Amino acid sequence: MTRPFRFGVVAPIRTDLPTWLDQVRRIADGGYSTLLMPDVAQWQPAPGPTLATVAAVTDLRVGTWVYASPLRPAWMTAWEGHSLSLLTGGRFELGIGTGRPGMEDELRAKGIPVTAPSERLEQIRQTVATLRELDGPDLRTPVAMAVRGPKAQSLAAEVADTVTFAVMPYESRAEISRLALGFRSQAPDAELALGVPVIGDTVAPFMAPPDTDPAAMRAVDSPATLPDDPAAAIDEIQRRREEMGFSYFVIGAAFAEKFAPVVAELAGR
Repeated sequence: MTRPFRFGVVAPIRTDLPTWLDQVRRIADGGYSTLLMPDVAQWQPAPGPTLATVAAVTDLRVGTWVYASPLRPAWMTAWEGHSLSLLTGGRFELGIGTGRPGMEDELRAKGIPVTAPSERLEQIRQTVATLRELDGPDLRTPVAMAVRGPKAQSLAAEVADTVTFAVMPYESRAEISRLALGFRSQAPDAELALGVPVIGDTVAPFMAPPDTDPAAMRAVDSPATLPDDPAAAIDEIQRRREEMGFSYFVIGAAFAEKFAPVVAELAGR
């Protein structure tokens, strides 16, 4: 099955609120499907109320990119996700993963027990199970899961609608292709998402380390970068769907306006 393209934008609040809301409205007008918020307390207000605000002022879908499972009890994440589905008229997508690198330090700083990776995966399983119970027969909140290792992939094949891979900036196309094609053999109907933190020579804030080297990424043909020429980007995105199965592309808000011609050409096709 060839999935139609869709495009999401990670848009943490980096300005005053009116300026950010103007940016959100421009993203909606640009044809993007989804506005996404990271789960980092130091950067912004909590994802739940922020996403509810976005859904109230635009027709965008909204989602987390992604909840860190160790930061809150499974039932709390599920309750918040279900609540957002109801409040947005079914436009919320629950993105969840086991946490970014360095999560252990954040857990200790917050007084939260540091759990093993296997326990974090079990929290995700419990979160999705509770979410399905809360949704009941008349609502189904889509789940996007960030994965890497075989155990996480196996769980995602069971419970996730959308899957993205934890990609390091300098990983090659061959390595990411291996991950994507291997996962598709487990879950051929899942939507594959690819985060793209670098377009041209610009690195999106909060999507990659600030010292990321775009030239070094291009040297290894990293899928985490795209050309800034719209025609070249369109060709490359189509190639990635054909060769690896990626149909959902997530970029940083700093690129949203410049990237809009690509979205206009490909969204829904």
